[in-house]
Amino acid sequence: MDFIDEKIEEYAFDHTSYEGDLLEQLEKETYEKLEIPQMTTGRIEARLLKLLARLVGAKRILEIGTFAGYSALSMAEALPEDGELVTCEIDPEAIIFAKKYFNLSEHGKKIILMEGSALESLKKISGPFDMAFIDADKENYCNYYEAILPLIRSGGLMAIDNVLWSGRVLDPKDKSDKAIHQLNERVICDERVESVLLTVRDGLNCIVKN
Repeated sequence: MDFIDEKIEEYAFDHTSYEGDLLEQLEKETYEKLEIPQMTTGRIEARLLKLLARLVGAKRILEIGTFAGYSALSMAEALPEDGELVTCEIDPEAIIFAKKYFNLSEHGKKIILMEGSALESLKKISGPFDMAFIDADKENYCNYYEAILPLIRSGGLMAIDNVLWSGRVLDPKDKSDKAIHQLNERVICDERVESVLLTVRDGLNCIVKN
């Protein structure tokens, strides 16, 4: 994810709104207790997701890949009191960790965590949603995209994480590289949507449904 000079990244971090004590503690504990802690969303991207949720006036949000719960709680902040965020996670350790912080947050009551395969969970989920965020197993990115797009309202937003994949999309070799590149190619050719691929962290594809 070394696309930006480290000092510039630090400057951006320092000039992005503070996420609050609970999320700061969540991130700290993620690095202490969970495997692959760098998967957590972090301040800059999570504050961007919250801002995007506010801009689309989100009342319902769908997330694929809960992990530690950082992004779910961040987006839930933007929801009204009767809003709903449905998040899907398959890792039992991550589920226990995320639920702990959902219970500690005033916004946790807005979150529904569906356990198990996200593709199976999606068969049980009904739209419309105002926004979706995908940050899960890369080989299923195209499957998630096609399953979720019909659930998004017209004018709604889908954000997909890790779409630059540390630059490996430029010369894809393994299955994940190729799956992410295939997803980016599908999105840019899809007349159902408009998109902007941002160089935020490891790449964030922001897609609006026509």
